[in-house]
Amino acid sequence: MAISAAQVKELRQRTGCGMMECKKALVDADGDMDTAAEELRKSGLAKADKKAGRVAAEGTVVVEVSGDGKTAVVVEVNSETDFVANKDEFQDFARAVAVRIMSDAPADLDALMALPLDQGGTSVEEARRSLIATIGENIAVRRFARRQAAGGTLASYRHGTRIGVLVEMEGGDAELARDVAMHIAASKPVCLDESAVPQEMLDKEREIFAAQAADSGKPAEIVEKMVSGRIRKFLAEITLVGQPFVKDPDQSVGQLLKAANARVIGFERLELGEGVEKKTENFAEEVMAQARGN
Repeated sequence: MAISAAQVKELRQRTGCGMMECKKALVDADGDMDTAAEELRKSGLAKADKKAGRVAAEGTVVVEVSGDGKTAVVVEVNSETDFVANKDEFQDFARAVAVRIMSDAPADLDALMALPLDQGGTSVEEARRSLIATIGENIAVRRFARRQAAGGTLASYRHGTRIGVLVEMEGGDAELARDVAMHIAASKPVCLDESAVPQEMLDKEREIFAAQAADSGKPAEIVEKMVSGRIRKFLAEITLVGQPFVKDPDQSVGQLLKAANARVIGFERLELGEGVEKKTENFAEEVMAQARGN
């Protein structure tokens, strides 16, 4: 049967699929809009599953703060390319995910993906897979953090679309909390203070430093002093309170906080693609794969 342009337009608006895909689906369904939409949905989900193994290290980091300033969220949503990351559909999805985390406080990623993304009842996972079918790239909600300040100050900082930071602080003021958030974005501390450094990490570094110092041929007591000195330097580099403050390197963040009679309760820092192993793309192969419809 003949398929009109109006039918194709309606199905395209309903599913977000391409014009030719919509026309073919309508032809196969003899013009039945519901059947065509369902077949496109099934086809889209199959395509989404096929793309699940692709590396997605681009995307965006979204920071969302509640109106009263007492709750804040940071979430990383990934795509395969920055081209897709800049698309409105992708950005809208990422922001909607952040809003859902803010309102529902899911315990973990699995709980988040099962939540309804919007009033329509579609889950975050279903919306993600639908977006993959529409956009044609793997999309992943990788990780998130949510902080709720009981009585202290909650600050956030977003550097472009690649780094998001949340800081919960007791004492001080909003300006200080914001400065500390910017410092965390720039200096990338691993832990708040020495007590939060995992013993396994400390033991590993001590072993490395001891091996390096032993090669110097110095007496054992000197080697021990060398190792202790290196450990102190290492802790200053990876702990927030030990790092030189970015706006005034002559004082540490710990000294800055002490002078303001403040302390950091905790912080979150997400950097886009951090820890994701990016593969080297062969663009000729990529074009061939697209030409074959893979």
